[in-house]
Amino acid sequence: MKKLSYLLFLFLSAAPVLAQDQAAVTAPASTPSGNIMMDIVIVVFIVAALVLLGVSVVLLNTFKTLSRELLNPTKLSAPVAERRLEYEEWVALRKSKPGIWTKVLGLKPISEEKDIMLDHEFDGIAELDNPTPAWFMWLFYATIFFAGAYLLNYHVFNWGKLQDEEYVAEVREADAAKAAYLAKAANLIDENTVKESKDAAVISAGETIFKSNCVACHGDKGQGVVGPNLTDEFWLHGGKVNSVFKTIKYGVPEKGMISWEKTLTPKQISEVTNFILSLKGSNPAGAKAPQGEKEG
Repeated sequence: MKKLSYLLFLFLSAAPVLAQDQAAVTAPASTPSGNIMMDIVIVVFIVAALVLLGVSVVLLNTFKTLSRELLNPTKLSAPVAERRLEYEEWVALRKSKPGIWTKVLGLKPISEEKDIMLDHEFDGIAELDNPTPAWFMWLFYATIFFAGAYLLNYHVFNWGKLQDEEYVAEVREADAAKAAYLAKAANLIDENTVKESKDAAVISAGETIFKSNCVACHGDKGQGVVGPNLTDEFWLHGGKVNSVFKTIKYGVPEKGMISWEKTLTPKQISEVTNFILSLKGSNPAGAKAPQGEKEG
């Protein structure tokens, strides 16, 4: 039995090394699926070896018991008739039995201490033969098993992600979710929720949209051509961010200003609105005379 255990131990110790060498020869470094399959094969071999060891131990114990009984059969003792207990005796016996909590904790009543007291004592102090409860030992073995499984999962086969890897993955997912939300939320802007922005990227994007769609009526610098001058403090339909957004979105059909609601997205209208507001006080050459009411 000892030789079998030693051979199995050597096999389990050498299996991961042999598997790694075989994987290095047969699988390229850039094929993680091949490494995972090799890890699974190693685990299957280890489990099979452990099962084989367990079966071997059970069979060996069975053969020992059979041989011992064949050589020295155990004599059957005649059953002894037990006296029937009276009700009062049955109640007393039931009360003397330990409860569930006592069984779970493996506690012994004080009346039974004399039965589990060891022979040696010192200075009037005796030691009791009171071993650790079985449930505690099983819990201890379970922690050892968990530690081994954790080690194999995170540090040997690298199946699970460590904390720093989980953090990087979660940050990447959060950034993607944030970008998706901002892309969706940007087109939920209307004349009531639009905000004035001094961001250079927003103003630059608005300038591109302005030069592609608004130059014919308002000039390349907002100085005004057919449409009004957008660089002074006078406005025909209001110069606040909400008013400018509304004018671009719905237009002023009676004065030739078309609606851009179906051509530009709410985000684009917001960007061109902020670009127009950034033109205030630029005083370009050839600017058109002020129109409308002054608005600070």
